[in-house]
Amino acid sequence: MASDSRELAQRTAVDPDEEPSAEWGWHGEFPKGALIAGWVSTAIVFVMLIGNHTGRTEDIWLIGVGVAMAAVLIAHSLRKRNAWRR
Repeated sequence: MASDSRELAQRTAVDPDEEPSAEWGWHGEFPKGALIAGWVSTAIVFVMLIGNHTGRTEDIWLIGVGVAMAAVLIAHSLRKRNAWRR
């Protein structure tokens, strides 16, 4: 409780009963790790174009998925970079 009636008691935004990791200090994400994993996954999708498949359907799907993944990663980077301007 606060000593003065005008002061507000400080409360954390995270309830330790619901999320026990808040008790020992870690509560977050790995933004750089997620970005690196996304680009590595995108590269792996494009590497899958090299293979023994004969049809072009697989190539079209792989290119489409790879381009979509790259577009999402680029949009995320741009949104994160320009977030403070809002």
